[in-house]
Order: sequence, then structure tokens, then C-alpha cells
Amino acid sequence: MQSDATRAHYERLADRYDENWAYSSTFIAWMTENILKRMNLTSEISLLLDIGCGTGLYTRNLENHTSITVCADLSPAMLRQLPASERLIPLVATAEELAAGRIQLPHDGYDAILMKEVIHHLDDPAQALYGLSRYLRPGGRILVVMLPSAIDYPLFGAALNLFRERQPAPEDIASAMRGAGLRTELAYDEFPLTFTVERYLQMVRSRYMSLLASFDDAELEAGISEIRRAHPGPEVRFSDRFAFVLGVKA
Repeated sequence: MQSDATRAHYERLADRYDENWAYSSTFIAWMTENILKRMNLTSEISLLLDIGCGTGLYTRNLENHTSITVCADLSPAMLRQLPASERLIPLVATAEELAAGRIQLPHDGYDAILMKEVIHHLDDPAQALYGLSRYLRPGGRILVVMLPSAIDYPLFGAALNLFRERQPAPEDIASAMRGAGLRTELAYDEFPLTFTVERYLQMVRSRYMSLLASFDDAELEAGISEIRRAHPGPEVRFSDRFAFVLGVKA
């Protein structure tokens, strides 16, 4: 099952996940702002379900804007990195398990559901979104943050091709939300990134993107050599472009 491979990948990465994905405090602030302006959270009343929260890299920045956040992730090792707080409830669960009701949530309904870079791990995103939409209170929002169908990352060719094969289209996710009875908005935003080549290659070697777990060590080293040839200078620069797919329940 895809969830088994995904769980194993993030269990391996848990201890060093933030150093690969935090990028910078500026990036974290930018992403947090993009999430907040779409989620309509207020600390007095909002119950947030953060699916695929990982180490809480963004959850901890959203905590002051919610009364309670249920932090769901398939990796116990990732959840152990969450900060201790009475307002954060860790829950080992996948999106599919929650959508199908196989794992019980601690509340009957939620004001907001966040799924940041989770949707590409799901075998049937439309079915999962339909099931999860039932947990939304009236006026509640579900936000899917995802990469577009193609990316301009300085990766090697085989990795970029695999990404295109696996990544769902944001337009299809918006359509699935409409099929679940939600009013839907789709927007894009991007953040410029600069890394030294050596830091970026170390991120690739650490398999910071889950798709890189599909390549063995020899294939990965061959890919790194390809990246070095394509980027002989001291830095790599590219834009990290995200789709923000918002569904609102009537």
C-alpha cells in the first residue's frame, strides 16, 4: 500500500525533517500567512484538523489562531516532534482512515481542515475529500496546499518525470471538492528560493521529497551528478509555486 511506503519514508526522516523543509523563517512566515488568510481561523472558536501535520512545522504557527488543533499524521515518529501543548492533540491516522471513519476523531465537527502537501499520497483523492467534507461544520473550510502538476525544481530528469506521473492536477482536486458539495476557489502563489548547490544536493541525498524514496542510492547519486552538471555554479535558484485549493461548506 502507498501509505506503508509513505509511513516508512517519514519515519526515517522524522529527526531531521525540519532542517530539510523549513528552508527559512521567511518561507515559514510566507506559507503560514497564505494558509491563515484562507482558513478564517479565530482562537476563540476554531477547531482545526491538520491532516499530515508532520512535525508540526506549520501547526505550531497556527496554534494561536485556534482553540484546539487535532494533529493527524501517519507517522508516530513525526508526531513525537510536536511541541507539548494542551491545544494540540496528536492522532496517528491517515487521511483515508479518517475519511472512511476507521479512526474516530475527538470532535463531531471542525471549522477547518488543512491538508498541506498530502493529497498526492492518496490513492483516491476524490473519495477522501468527500469523506472528510462530512466533518466540516456549516461554513467550515478545507484547504489543500499542493504543488502544481509540473515543477521547475533543479532535480534530475527521472525525478521530474516521476513527479509528473504521480502529481494530481489542482484543477482535479477543485473538481473533487465541488463533487463533495463544497464551494471552491483555486489560487496560486510562489516563493523564490536560493540554496547553495551543496546544501540542495544534501537535501536531495536525504530524500527530502517523498518521490526521491523511489530511487536507490546508486540511482540517486547518478541523479546528483546530473544536477551538478546542470548547475555548475555555487547556487541554485528557483521558485516554489503552490496551488491553494479551498472548499467551503454551505
